[in-house]
Amino acid sequence: MTFVQRFRREWLTNIPTELLSGTLVALALIPEAIGFSIVAGVDPKIGLYASFSIAVVTAIVGGRPAMISAATASTAVLMITLVRDHGLQYLFAATVLMGLLQIAAGALRLGLLMKFVSRSVMTGFVNALAILIFMAQLPQLTNVGWPTFAMVAAGLAIIYLFPYLTKRVPSALVSIVALTVFTLFSGVELRTVGDMGELPSSLPFFALPQVPFNWDTLRIILPYSLTMAAVGLLESLLTASIVDDMTDTGSNKNRECIGQGVANFVTGFLGAMGGCAMIGQSVINVSAGARTRLSTLFAGCFLLFLIVVLGDWVKRIPMAALVAVMIMVSISTFSWSSITNLRSHPLSSSVVMLAVVIVVVATGDLSMGVLGGVVLSGVFFAAKVARLLGITTERSDDGREITYRVAGQVFFASSQSLIDAVDYQDVLPRVRIDVSAAHFWDISAIGALDDIVLKLRRHGATVEVIGLNQASETMVERFGTHQRAETP
Repeated sequence: MTFVQRFRREWLTNIPTELLSGTLVALALIPEAIGFSIVAGVDPKIGLYASFSIAVVTAIVGGRPAMISAATASTAVLMITLVRDHGLQYLFAATVLMGLLQIAAGALRLGLLMKFVSRSVMTGFVNALAILIFMAQLPQLTNVGWPTFAMVAAGLAIIYLFPYLTKRVPSALVSIVALTVFTLFSGVELRTVGDMGELPSSLPFFALPQVPFNWDTLRIILPYSLTMAAVGLLESLLTASIVDDMTDTGSNKNRECIGQGVANFVTGFLGAMGGCAMIGQSVINVSAGARTRLSTLFAGCFLLFLIVVLGDWVKRIPMAALVAVMIMVSISTFSWSSITNLRSHPLSSSVVMLAVVIVVVATGDLSMGVLGGVVLSGVFFAAKVARLLGITTERSDDGREITYRVAGQVFFASSQSLIDAVDYQDVLPRVRIDVSAAHFWDISAIGALDDIVLKLRRHGATVEVIGLNQASETMVERFGTHQRAETP
């Protein structure tokens, strides 16, 4: 594919839909960015500037078209103590370093680690995030009157019924506009975007973080930068995989790592906080029909236009309208089929999925849930493969020789089973270990073979290992000791 063809596909496909989707996302980003700023303990403009900067940069250099990246809760919670103990300028410096670490991760091709995230972990991540998105709307539905609930219900009705009239315009955008107009002309008292916090009235500007450039500063910001970089990449790569699945297209995960890094690097110099991909806004964008980078770019640019130029109007948008949109996102994000699949899927897969959901919802930490799910998946997989190892024995007619036939995968989880299968009490003069149907994967497996051979030799047996495949033989020659040891 030529550069021109790639450019048209990534930027110039179905432009009206992309612009409308970007408009909807920009409106949905405003309360989120303000809320995350409050969580981090910073001025709302810090989160709003971050959302603009990160969205624009990732649209250009990121690896996943149509995915939305901005200020997020998962990174905001990691900044609280840094801002409280050291101030805003150290936050900006940490964001710059966060970006550099993510660029390094992309250069080292760490995006390939997504191959180790199982489908069960992905499903648990999606379900947990859907629950968190819904829970995040609850503060807007507490201590309010019936008009708020009526407006949310009306918004959901428009979102789900308007597509029956036409799908050319995103129903969520129609819902926001309709409820805002109704609120303005009816005079109904509702919470608005303006109640969330003060909107900035000027453009962000480039400036170096005002911190000492020495080892003490690095010692302070490095732990925060490492954590934010890891959490940001984890959430971004998982979101990219979800968007891949929704759009039936692939994406460059290593390029996405670099794109996230460049975005955070730039954002730190604009006086804003770090961020990553947002599954909620990404689902909004893709569900509205967006498929290219244009929607992400326009969402970032239009967000800045809204808060700087149209701030007085944006302040009047009722929060009920945005709550309705986010509830829709929560409903559409949740994998409802995973509930019915609990009966039909293997127990281990269901346990992993539920564990991810429980840990994420209980802690609010997406990274903890996902990492726990990956570890749990690995444990179940190792146990399953270990059970596939089979050892049979065959004695000669004269009773002087025994053959152990090993079939399956020998690695750290199954190596002890191989050792235990050999009889060391009744050792025959000649022992043959036939591994022609087995594969040795790691040094634990080679060590198990060494232990068996050396133990049998100490009992006076002559031991012969036959059938090693080429890869296993190479490992034995490199790491094994039994073939070099003298027979006692």
